[in-house]
Amino acid sequence: MTLSPARVRILVAALLTVSFLGALDHTVVSTSLATIAGDLGALEHMSWIVVGYTLAATAMLPVLGKLGDIVGPRRVFLVSIVAFLVASLLCGFAPDLGWLIAARVLQGLGSAGIQLMSQTIIARVTSPRQRPRYMAIIGAAFPVAIVVGPVVGGLITDYWGWSWVFWINIPVGLVALALALIALPRLPGGAHPRFDIPGSVVFTGALLALVLAVTWIGDETLRPVALVCAVVAIIGILALVFIERRAIAPILPPRIFRNRTILACLGLSLIIGAGLFAVVAYVPTYVQMAYRTTATVSGLVPIATVLGMLVSNLLTGWLVSRSGRYRAYPIIGTALGAGGLGVMAALPVGAPLWVPMVVMAIVGIGTGSFMNLIFAVVQSAAARDDLGAVTATTNLVRQVGSAVGTAVIGGVVGFGVAANLPGGLDADTLTPAAVRSAPAGLQAEVAAVYHDVFGPVFLGLAIVYACGLVIALLLPAGRLSDETPAPLPTPSDVDRQPA
Repeated sequence: MTLSPARVRILVAALLTVSFLGALDHTVVSTSLATIAGDLGALEHMSWIVVGYTLAATAMLPVLGKLGDIVGPRRVFLVSIVAFLVASLLCGFAPDLGWLIAARVLQGLGSAGIQLMSQTIIARVTSPRQRPRYMAIIGAAFPVAIVVGPVVGGLITDYWGWSWVFWINIPVGLVALALALIALPRLPGGAHPRFDIPGSVVFTGALLALVLAVTWIGDETLRPVALVCAVVAIIGILALVFIERRAIAPILPPRIFRNRTILACLGLSLIIGAGLFAVVAYVPTYVQMAYRTTATVSGLVPIATVLGMLVSNLLTGWLVSRSGRYRAYPIIGTALGAGGLGVMAALPVGAPLWVPMVVMAIVGIGTGSFMNLIFAVVQSAAARDDLGAVTATTNLVRQVGSAVGTAVIGGVVGFGVAANLPGGLDADTLTPAAVRSAPAGLQAEVAAVYHDVFGPVFLGLAIVYACGLVIALLLPAGRLSDETPAPLPTPSDVDRQPA
């Protein structure tokens, strides 16, 4: 299909706006959690405000991807925007935690549809050569949201009240919805019309069990439940293999796993989730404790990481769209990531703060060079009928990698710090402020403990990226074509001017 340049720009603006809203909701709410939970009288359960959203956004990815292939991504995208806006309205009016969690689940469903269908729509209306540039623009929403989300959430909560953290989505989302209705053409589905209900139910249940298992395994009181969830997940995965091999239109088509390019891209997506997304959550704690800084200063290191990711993401998208060649970027990116995290593991105690900032910026540059590029590559390797499914699977692998990586790193850090802290200090109640107010000698001991605990963590992540380098080397060489997708059967929705 060929759209006019003006129509493409309007469409990309709409997709970028709603993608930014979805990405921002992952970060903006975190700043307001304590205030929300305190107002609703549910401090002990406040984590479910985030967990409910994340579970819904992750578990529904394959289902939404398959729906997009069957009924067309336009319908799923528009319904997802409406669901996200309605849920945002309900979140702001929540009188209790149960209401808020239910609304957050609906918001998570809408966010998953928005993010996934944005990527699928780009694949349907652009040529493979054009996709890296547009994928990079839409993908920029995530790193920007990481930087501005906590600040925006804090300002809104302090000056307007926490309800506006959710309500601010509505006017922006309505503008994006209007732009999408103007610019988004009809995109009929082309997949088999039968939906794999048994596979969808089993897959969703197994994935929910898996995410809950890795989330709860670090909590001693919930560990028995986590083990039960792990068993349920294993049984569900085995049952899913049996069901999908016999399904007429499987939710995860086995043919996509027989394609070497797709498998390599899935492996690289896993590396990003387990390698970078997992560690970014713990870097501020490491900096506060090992470098004895304030929370504000500790944010400089993840900001440097994200800015490196943003710049390299946009630059790579532009370069690949010009040449069509993509294989070198994952190879260079994973090598930079492995090298940077290896340097982080070897940093001496007392190194200036600018050193980890520079090193983690290099890790961000490496990751950004293939973070969104792999979506364009994996879509070019898939059949048109599988675009939604393969895009969803790539997102899903990243999310699961992030969940597992975060749980593993959290467990290692928690155990290591508790086992090595000086006598008289309790890891459960130790705060950065308490450390900064302690005697200089004790501060140095705590800093050394965190340095020694995080060293093996960074080394392990460097090994993860080294595995990613091997996967990148196995990625088949190729060149993205200039062929536009097949035209739709409704010419009235298509502008014949070249993009």
